Amino acid sequence: MNAAPADQIRLLDVQALDARLQQLAHKRRSLPEHAEIESLNKDLTQLRDLLVAAQTEESDCAREQIKAEQDVDQVRQRAARDQKRLDSGAVSSPKDLENLQREITSLAKRQGDLEDVVLEVMERRESAQERVAELTERVSSVQSKIDDATARRDAAFESFDGEAATVTKEREVIAGTIPADLLKLYDKLREQQGGVGAARLYQRRCEGCRLELNITEVNDVKAASPDTVLRCENCRRILVRTSESGL
Repeated sequence: MNAAPADQIRLLDVQALDARLQQLAHKRRSLPEHAEIESLNKDLTQLRDLLVAAQTEESDCAREQIKAEQDVDQVRQRAARDQKRLDSGAVSSPKDLENLQREITSLAKRQGDLEDVVLEVMERRESAQERVAELTERVSSVQSKIDDATARRDAAFESFDGEAATVTKEREVIAGTIPADLLKLYDKLREQQGGVGAARLYQRRCEGCRLELNITEVNDVKAASPDTVLRCENCRRILVRTSESGL
């Protein structure tokens, strides 16, 4: 393949711009905020699961408290009715009076036991409420950290994407001046060779594979026409000659 020396030189300009685009893409992927956000999201998921469990426990305690308080109220009402019967004098039989007094005493004990249950449930509910409040605060704190990291990531994205857009436009302009067949070969080699399709020959060294040309290769390069598109014998990238090639 032949191409004007100036076109081959411009290929190095395109290569430099492609390298910059690769760098920007790598920086975009490698932002520390990615790992930070991922870690924080894991923490947030765990905290939300704990919060749901605490809210469920608090809700269960609330229902249990209502039921226990209703039981206390029922016993209290029954004891009040019995006491009213006792105080009214409507019960005259000694045996019935004894039974009524025994029931009032039993109800009083039952009421005391149920009130203890209410207190125990209230304590568990209060503990659950405190846990809910604590977890809610922690969820809010982690969410704030996620929002902050996301804002920093998005700001970096905006910077990288803005520069990438500028570099891409510049590449389009320069690539448009390079012969299609030469650009096609360059793009093919760049895809095969880890993003580098063209390399400068600097002081008899290929800057693509970093290997120095042997004497036979140097003589072949010297003998080649300036229009000849050379390839590195080692890495097969396009080898571009410049005034600093050391020939």
